[in-house]
Amino acid sequence: MSSTSFGQIRGLFRSPVDLPTLLDGLSTGVIITDRVRRVVFLNSASEALTGFSRVDVRGVPCCHVLRASVCSRDCVIAGAEKSNAPVTMEADIVNREHRKIPVRLSAAPLHDTQGTLVGFLETVEDIRTSQETCESIQNVATFSQLIGRSSKMKELFQLIPVVAQTDSSLLITGETGTGKDVLAEVIHKASDRSEGAFIKINCGALPETLLESELFGHRKGAFTGAVSDKAGRLRLAHNGTLYLTEIGDLPLPLQVKLLTFLDDKIVFPLGSTSGFQADVRVIAATHRNLEQMVRESHFRQDLLFRLNVVRFHLPPLRERGEDIGLLLDHFLKIFTVRFGKHIKDFSRQVRHLLLTYPYPGNVRELRNIVEYATSICPSGMIESDHLPSYLVEEPVIFGNGEDTPGSETPAPAEWLSQDQGTGLNWGAIERKLIIETLLKANGRRSKAAQMLGWGRTTLWRKMKQYGLEDSADQAALPRV
Repeated sequence: MSSTSFGQIRGLFRSPVDLPTLLDGLSTGVIITDRVRRVVFLNSASEALTGFSRVDVRGVPCCHVLRASVCSRDCVIAGAEKSNAPVTMEADIVNREHRKIPVRLSAAPLHDTQGTLVGFLETVEDIRTSQETCESIQNVATFSQLIGRSSKMKELFQLIPVVAQTDSSLLITGETGTGKDVLAEVIHKASDRSEGAFIKINCGALPETLLESELFGHRKGAFTGAVSDKAGRLRLAHNGTLYLTEIGDLPLPLQVKLLTFLDDKIVFPLGSTSGFQADVRVIAATHRNLEQMVRESHFRQDLLFRLNVVRFHLPPLRERGEDIGLLLDHFLKIFTVRFGKHIKDFSRQVRHLLLTYPYPGNVRELRNIVEYATSICPSGMIESDHLPSYLVEEPVIFGNGEDTPGSETPAPAEWLSQDQGTGLNWGAIERKLIIETLLKANGRRSKAAQMLGWGRTTLWRKMKQYGLEDSADQAALPRV
């Protein structure tokens, strides 16, 4: 579009002023729309912010150009039209490269000389610089309830607003305690479905028959005890999000029924021959290796493909490095306020211990440690005697909380240093550690597994590996 074909300003000066040239000289983005919010003009700053050319978007609705977080529910232009006055608000837009940009939006109605509404003038101000300054002062990066500044978390923060604006099925993977539930809710709140319900169901917490009724609902008389109609979670999540945690525990028959729903979006309650359409976005999460479960015929490959349209992987806390210190300070502030304590900080020794601890329970375990320490510490500094006892007792081997081969992390340096002069190899050291832990646990394998930071099946596998399940080494232990 040439500048002369768009328009000129007359009457201000002796000669006409070319409007596009004037607007292109501004560092703030300017968008002019018609009265039904279709783009008439973008200046150069708006082109740079959105990534769209003014030629390509002429006549396109403004919401498809800005893709702002407020477009669907709190449009700034709609506010200006309703109040017949300028309106300003802050929001996030998603540019052509799918990057989220925080901006300040302002809109004002445009009237012709007869006072008739002809369009709107909208400005888009990039406020990343001010936000980055604020974040550098606070030394933390966040997205809603998620906290971190490690490279893996920053990548996640950039993708969340893009994925949130789609209705594609989403699979969240990660070890137990990494924050999968928090991420699912953050995505829901950042989406256009935020005003709808966020319904959560744990696929491993209910037996198959009850789980099917919870998911799909049932009609009166469908089975013994069905004394009335019941709406399932899918129906309750209509126009919202259904979050299926521990999807790896979903029984195979229900996997087929869930796959059918994902394909046609129709819910058939138990005992009913007629279904109803449900507009639901499905987010699933698991700590299991679904690909391995597919190979073992424990999970349907077609359902994995259907859920795995978009995948987010939450890294374990031990791979997030600098985020541990941020989380320690974050939870300390939360719990000092909650408990009404005057606690300044962690002591130097305690902070070093907590920064180097492997956190097999990930963020959940870190949060519990800080909550415990804050509740025990009267005031001042959190010292080692305010920590849970398992952190300050003799070192043990910590796994990542999953019962998968090779999941255990190496023994702490303190333990290895005690045996370096004995000539024992690692297998002998681990065997000795298992025996001593079982003795301390009075032969209770579940307690010993907890002390070692392993799952019960991991302990049983290693006892079998070292010949301890029925050997003479076990004879002195109480039977369990």
